[in-house]
Amino acid sequence: MRFRFIEEHRASFPATRLCDVVGASARGLRAFRSRPASRKQRFDLVALAHIKEQSRLSLGSYGRPRMTEELKEIGLDVGHRRVGRLMRQNGISVVRMRKHKVTTDSDHKFNIASNLLDRDFMADAPNQKWAGDISYVWTREGWLYLSVILDLHSRQVIGWAVSNRMKRDLAIRTLKMAIAFHAPPRGCIHHTDRGSQYCSHDYQKLLRQHGFKVSMGGKGNFYDNAAVETFFKSIKAELIWRRSWETRRQAEMAIFEYVNGFYNPLRRHSALDWKSPVAFERKAA
Repeated sequence: MRFRFIEEHRASFPATRLCDVVGASARGLRAFRSRPASRKQRFDLVALAHIKEQSRLSLGSYGRPRMTEELKEIGLDVGHRRVGRLMRQNGISVVRMRKHKVTTDSDHKFNIASNLLDRDFMADAPNQKWAGDISYVWTREGWLYLSVILDLHSRQVIGWAVSNRMKRDLAIRTLKMAIAFHAPPRGCIHHTDRGSQYCSHDYQKLLRQHGFKVSMGGKGNFYDNAAVETFFKSIKAELIWRRSWETRRQAEMAIFEYVNGFYNPLRRHSALDWKSPVAFERKAA
């Protein structure tokens, strides 16, 4: 224990000074360093190599629970405590930041639908419940608005679009994409906030044409659309807030790569039994 303490802190203090502090001899330290690595130490080295690789692949977004599940899937019998210790000792952590900008314009005269979801964000199969919302990305050219629709069965992003204006066309393009690729049956619940984009006549007409049941959350209530808000929290912490964006186009391409290259096919979710959206949907099928 004493020699391990010295090894862990030798970058900050001279070894001779650390030996004096813990009551160890320099000779004993040399003998400790010349010993072959124990089975536990060898396993830690293997696990650490995989942790570093998975941290890179996940854009530095995986904390201890997701990282543990990732290691178990590749065949390492490792527990949460060991993973947490290795990440802590090697400075591998998740960076979280918070920013806020109001994107919901509920001060309008369009009709408001009732809340059919009532905060039940679980679905037994695909295309039973969809949820959408709009968020934002700051670039040196100005704001870029991001609209998404999630299938609540798998939390997969099934439609998305960006624009420099937060108008109804942004929401309509997102909905048309989701419909084109997923062909929802009549009766699928479509849930959003009370924003004017979603309440507009054109958007509601498109919902009626495809037989959606319209659901809207309460005014200014974050929890009524928590599933989509969680997605926005993830993409901002794992991508948007990690760098400065020179142009809207640059941010758009990065969002495309995040959604299609990481979030849908790879990112693990606690709500999906630590599977990615694509893997969860494949298993359910």
